Amino acid sequence: MSEKKPTDRATPAVPRSAPTPRHGAALDAAAAAGAVTPVAASGAAAPGLATPASRLNVGREVRRWRRDRGLTLAQVGERSGLNVGYLSQIENDKAVPSLEALAAIAIALDVPPAWLLLDGSVPPRIVRASDRPTSLGPMGGSASEVDAGTSRDLRIIEVVVPPGSSTGIHAHQGDEHHVVLAGRFRLTQGEHVADLGPGDYLAWDPTIPHDVECLGPEEGRMLMVYPRRGRDRSAFSPRGTDESGGDA
Repeated sequence: MSEKKPTDRATPAVPRSAPTPRHGAALDAAAAAGAVTPVAASGAAAPGLATPASRLNVGREVRRWRRDRGLTLAQVGERSGLNVGYLSQIENDKAVPSLEALAAIAIALDVPPAWLLLDGSVPPRIVRASDRPTSLGPMGGSASEVDAGTSRDLRIIEVVVPPGSSTGIHAHQGDEHHVVLAGRFRLTQGEHVADLGPGDYLAWDPTIPHDVECLGPEEGRMLMVYPRRGRDRSAFSPRGTDESGGDA
């Protein structure tokens, strides 16, 4: 019987050295974030692993953070123990790093591993002051929705009211926060009365009846923040219809 010779197999580029114990916390964070396993250098996925079409590519974030840190591939390779060719494949989404490699790269770039799994290309939501939806308020006041409905869980309202205007005693659901931007306000709830000026902040349980009055002598400007659901549509009125269809 002739002796069988080992079959040569193509292997992906791998780290030059195994990760040290200091990678432990980084590996845990990467695993929690759902990091995926490496594929062969040819780009073909190993059996049972994510396909190139479905796998999570981290190359763009690795490149962005490397450039942000002012590092070359060679410097990242020296810090991480990974060869430059493998790092280049990762940055060009031709290879997906293992948990160990992802942790080593994250340490080299001085960022949490999970940051490399986020899509930094998603733009922030911006609402220009001129684009805010604005409605008339009581007694000649106005209310503008600062977030213009882009916030998923909060409404942020800026109210501008003339001196002497008041909400009247009312109550509603959801936490309510107030920041005075200009003028002076008197906020009353139960036996508590607070006079606020520019920069002052107050939060209360709005299920307890309360009243907000602009003292003057100049007009008042206030920022109000409360949950998007279950709060009346009118930002500065004693009665309204809440966003779930009931009375405020």
